[in-house]
Amino acid sequence: MESKSLAALAVVLITAAAFAAVHFWSARPHSVRAPDPVEEAAHARTSAPAPDGAGVPEPSPGPPTTTGPGGHIVVDVSGKVRRPGIHQLPSGARVADALRAAGGARPGVDLAGLNRARVLMDGEQIVVGAPPGLPATSGTGGDAAGGSGSPTTGPVSLNRATVEQLDTLPGVGPVLAQHIIDYRTQHGGFRSVDELREVNGIGDRRFADLQPLVGP
Repeated sequence: MESKSLAALAVVLITAAAFAAVHFWSARPHSVRAPDPVEEAAHARTSAPAPDGAGVPEPSPGPPTTTGPGGHIVVDVSGKVRRPGIHQLPSGARVADALRAAGGARPGVDLAGLNRARVLMDGEQIVVGAPPGLPATSGTGGDAAGGSGSPTTGPVSLNRATVEQLDTLPGVGPVLAQHIIDYRTQHGGFRSVDELREVNGIGDRRFADLQPLVGP
Protein backbone atom coordinates (compact mmCIF):
# COMPACT_ATOMS: atom_id res chain seq x y z
CA MET A 1 0.00 0.00 0.00
CA GLU A 2 1.36 3.40 -0.85
CA SER A 3 2.43 5.85 1.74
CA LYS A 4 -0.32 8.39 0.86
CA SER A 5 -2.97 5.76 1.31
CA LEU A 6 -1.52 4.79 4.67
CA ALA A 7 -1.42 8.42 5.78
CA ALA A 8 -5.05 8.98 4.78
CA LEU A 9 -6.13 5.83 6.59
CA ALA A 10 -4.30 6.92 9.72
CA VAL A 11 -6.07 10.29 9.68
CA VAL A 12 -9.45 8.61 9.34
CA LEU A 13 -8.71 6.24 12.24
CA ILE A 14 -7.52 9.07 14.48
CA THR A 15 -10.65 11.15 13.68
CA ALA A 16 -12.91 8.20 14.39
CA ALA A 17 -11.16 7.47 17.67
CA ALA A 18 -11.48 11.12 18.76
CA PHE A 19 -15.19 11.21 17.86
CA ALA A 20 -15.78 7.98 19.78
CA ALA A 21 -13.98 9.35 22.84
CA VAL A 22 -16.02 12.57 22.82
CA HIS A 23 -19.29 10.66 22.43
CA PHE A 24 -18.37 8.28 25.26
CA TRP A 25 -17.47 11.17 27.61
CA SER A 26 -20.66 13.09 26.97
CA ALA A 27 -22.83 10.01 27.33
CA ARG A 28 -21.46 8.89 30.70
CA PRO A 29 -23.79 9.33 33.76
CA HIS A 30 -23.40 12.44 35.99
CA SER A 31 -24.13 12.61 39.76
CA VAL A 32 -26.95 15.02 40.71
CA ARG A 33 -27.09 16.63 44.20
CA ALA A 34 -30.40 16.05 45.98
CA PRO A 35 -32.26 19.23 47.18
CA ASP A 36 -31.84 20.21 50.80
CA PRO A 37 -34.92 19.00 52.74
CA VAL A 38 -34.61 21.86 55.25
CA GLU A 39 -35.05 24.48 52.54
CA GLU A 40 -38.09 22.65 51.16
CA ALA A 41 -39.66 22.53 54.63
CA ALA A 42 -39.03 26.25 55.13
CA HIS A 43 -40.61 27.01 51.77
CA ALA A 44 -43.63 24.90 52.71
CA ARG A 45 -44.06 26.85 55.98
CA THR A 46 -44.00 30.23 54.26
CA SER A 47 -46.27 29.27 51.39
CA ALA A 48 -48.89 27.12 53.14
CA PRO A 49 -51.89 29.09 54.57
CA ALA A 50 -52.40 28.91 58.31
CA PRO A 51 -55.57 26.96 59.23
CA ASP A 52 -58.42 28.82 60.99
CA GLY A 53 -56.44 32.07 61.07
CA ALA A 54 -53.76 30.59 63.36
CA GLY A 55 -50.55 32.57 63.46
CA VAL A 56 -52.21 35.86 62.41
CA PRO A 57 -51.08 38.57 64.89
CA GLU A 58 -53.83 40.40 66.68
CA PRO A 59 -53.90 44.21 66.47
CA SER A 60 -52.25 45.90 69.41
CA PRO A 61 -54.49 48.03 71.61
CA GLY A 62 -54.35 51.79 71.17
CA PRO A 63 -52.99 54.23 73.71
CA PRO A 64 -54.90 54.48 76.98
CA THR A 65 -57.55 57.15 77.06
CA THR A 66 -57.44 59.97 79.53
CA THR A 67 -60.34 61.32 81.62
CA GLY A 68 -59.79 64.91 80.62
CA PRO A 69 -57.60 67.33 78.69
CA GLY A 70 -54.19 66.96 80.25
CA GLY A 71 -55.71 65.31 83.33
CA HIS A 72 -56.44 68.70 84.95
CA ILE A 73 -59.47 70.77 85.94
CA VAL A 74 -59.85 74.54 86.29
CA VAL A 75 -61.82 76.04 89.18
CA ASP A 76 -62.61 79.58 90.33
CA VAL A 77 -61.92 80.14 94.02
CA SER A 78 -63.37 83.44 95.20
CA GLY A 79 -64.40 85.03 98.46
CA LYS A 80 -62.36 85.29 101.60
CA VAL A 81 -59.16 83.53 100.58
CA ARG A 82 -55.60 84.83 100.34
CA ARG A 83 -55.20 84.27 96.57
CA PRO A 84 -58.62 84.34 94.88
CA GLY A 85 -58.82 83.59 91.19
CA ILE A 86 -58.57 80.79 88.64
CA HIS A 87 -56.57 77.74 89.71
CA GLN A 88 -55.62 74.57 87.83
CA LEU A 89 -55.77 71.33 89.79
CA PRO A 90 -55.30 67.65 88.91
CA SER A 91 -58.39 65.64 88.08
CA GLY A 92 -59.95 64.18 91.21
CA ALA A 93 -58.94 67.15 93.36
CA ARG A 94 -61.19 68.09 96.27
CA VAL A 95 -62.41 71.34 97.78
CA ALA A 96 -59.59 71.20 100.33
CA ASP A 97 -57.06 71.13 97.47
CA ALA A 98 -58.64 74.22 95.92
CA LEU A 99 -58.43 76.05 99.25
CA ARG A 100 -54.72 75.21 99.51
CA ALA A 101 -54.14 76.42 95.94
CA ALA A 102 -55.80 79.73 96.87
CA GLY A 103 -53.53 80.17 99.88
CA GLY A 104 -56.13 79.10 102.44
CA ALA A 105 -59.02 81.00 103.98
CA ARG A 106 -58.50 84.34 105.66
CA PRO A 107 -58.30 84.36 109.47
CA GLY A 108 -61.65 84.06 111.20
CA VAL A 109 -63.55 82.77 108.15
CA ASP A 110 -66.14 80.12 108.99
CA LEU A 111 -65.73 77.06 106.72
CA ALA A 112 -68.67 75.14 108.17
CA GLY A 113 -70.64 75.53 104.94
CA LEU A 114 -67.91 73.95 102.82
CA ASN A 115 -67.65 70.22 102.25
CA ARG A 116 -63.87 70.11 101.93
CA ALA A 117 -63.91 66.40 101.06
CA ARG A 118 -66.09 66.81 97.95
CA VAL A 119 -64.54 66.04 94.55
CA LEU A 120 -64.42 69.07 92.26
CA MET A 121 -65.70 69.39 88.69
CA ASP A 122 -64.08 71.29 85.84
CA GLY A 123 -65.31 74.90 85.63
CA GLU A 124 -66.69 74.95 89.17
CA GLN A 125 -66.75 78.05 91.37
CA ILE A 126 -66.08 77.96 95.11
CA VAL A 127 -67.11 80.98 97.18
CA VAL A 128 -65.39 81.00 100.56
CA GLY A 129 -67.18 82.82 103.36
CA ALA A 130 -70.46 83.18 101.46
CA PRO A 131 -73.34 84.81 103.37
CA PRO A 132 -75.54 82.38 105.34
CA GLY A 133 -78.20 80.67 103.26
CA LEU A 134 -76.21 80.84 100.03
CA PRO A 135 -74.42 77.77 98.64
CA ALA A 136 -70.66 77.98 98.76
CA THR A 137 -70.17 76.31 95.40
CA SER A 138 -71.79 76.41 91.97
CA GLY A 139 -71.36 74.16 88.97
CA THR A 140 -70.44 75.01 85.40
CA GLY A 141 -74.07 75.49 84.39
CA GLY A 142 -74.93 77.96 87.16
CA ASP A 143 -78.04 76.29 88.53
CA ALA A 144 -78.71 78.85 91.25
CA ALA A 145 -79.84 81.77 89.08
CA GLY A 146 -81.15 79.95 86.04
CA GLY A 147 -79.33 78.13 83.29
CA SER A 148 -77.10 79.89 80.79
CA GLY A 149 -79.16 81.69 78.18
CA SER A 150 -82.48 80.96 79.96
CA PRO A 151 -84.63 83.60 81.64
CA THR A 152 -84.19 83.91 85.38
CA THR A 153 -87.06 83.33 87.77
CA GLY A 154 -85.85 85.74 90.45
CA PRO A 155 -83.14 88.23 91.33
CA VAL A 156 -79.72 87.32 89.95
CA SER A 157 -77.24 86.68 92.74
CA LEU A 158 -74.15 88.84 92.37
CA ASN A 159 -72.20 86.34 94.47
CA ARG A 160 -73.17 83.24 92.47
CA ALA A 161 -74.01 84.28 88.92
CA THR A 162 -71.73 83.39 86.05
CA VAL A 163 -70.64 85.73 83.26
CA GLU A 164 -73.33 84.25 81.01
CA GLN A 165 -76.07 84.87 83.57
CA LEU A 166 -74.98 88.45 84.25
CA ASP A 167 -74.90 89.02 80.49
CA THR A 168 -78.68 88.46 80.38
CA LEU A 169 -79.29 91.56 82.53
CA PRO A 170 -80.31 94.76 80.70
CA GLY A 171 -77.34 96.96 79.79
CA VAL A 172 -74.78 94.33 80.91
CA GLY A 173 -72.56 92.83 78.22
CA PRO A 174 -69.74 90.29 78.49
CA VAL A 175 -67.17 92.96 79.42
CA LEU A 176 -69.22 94.50 82.22
CA ALA A 177 -70.21 91.03 83.44
CA GLN A 178 -66.52 90.17 83.75
CA HIS A 179 -65.92 93.40 85.70
CA ILE A 180 -68.61 92.30 88.18
CA ILE A 181 -66.95 88.89 88.54
CA ASP A 182 -63.53 90.54 89.05
CA TYR A 183 -64.88 92.84 91.75
CA ARG A 184 -66.53 89.89 93.49
CA THR A 185 -63.27 87.94 93.41
CA GLN A 186 -61.12 90.80 94.69
CA HIS A 187 -63.44 91.83 97.53
CA GLY A 188 -64.68 88.45 98.70
CA GLY A 189 -68.19 88.87 97.35
CA PHE A 190 -70.96 91.49 97.49
CA ARG A 191 -72.34 92.27 100.92
CA SER A 192 -75.09 94.47 99.49
CA VAL A 193 -76.45 95.52 96.11
CA ASP A 194 -75.16 99.07 96.70
CA GLU A 195 -71.60 97.79 96.19
CA LEU A 196 -72.51 97.37 92.53
CA ARG A 197 -71.93 101.14 92.17
CA GLU A 198 -68.22 100.56 92.76
CA VAL A 199 -67.86 98.25 89.75
CA ASN A 200 -66.07 99.84 86.84
CA GLY A 201 -68.59 100.76 84.12
CA ILE A 202 -71.74 101.01 86.28
CA GLY A 203 -73.11 104.52 86.68
CA ASP A 204 -76.14 105.81 88.49
CA ARG A 205 -78.54 105.21 85.60
CA ARG A 206 -77.39 101.66 84.98
CA PHE A 207 -77.43 100.93 88.70
CA ALA A 208 -81.04 102.11 88.88
CA ASP A 209 -81.95 99.65 86.12
CA LEU A 210 -80.13 96.74 87.75
CA GLN A 211 -81.05 97.32 91.41
CA PRO A 212 -84.45 95.59 91.31
CA LEU A 213 -83.07 92.67 89.26
CA VAL A 214 -80.10 91.60 91.39
CA GLY A 215 -79.33 90.56 94.93
CA PRO A 216 -76.17 89.84 96.98
